[in-house]
Amino acid sequence: MKISKKPILYVEADCPRCREVLSFFNSQGVEFDVLDVSASKKNMDAMVSVSKQTKVPTFEYEDLVVSDFSIDELLAELREFPEIGQRLGIDDDQS
Repeated sequence: MKISKKPILYVEADCPRCREVLSFFNSQGVEFDVLDVSASKKNMDAMVSVSKQTKVPTFEYEDLVVSDFSIDELLAELREFPEIGQRLGIDDDQS
């Protein structure tokens, strides 16, 4: 059985969409690590390494990376990978 690490959400402190996504994940009970790319070059470098871009929010979990997204875009992406949505416990009835 594969042991999964927690999802990572890369954010910037002054990003309204990041706050919206943080609130959504919290409302769904998703446990995740938050890395502020505006506060740390190491965090920015990690995000660029996994996503090949510099826009937030960026979500990383297992083989799934979603960058520069809204909640609706995230849910659409998770519909393509329903097993990941199930492991995260995300309710797809949000749309």
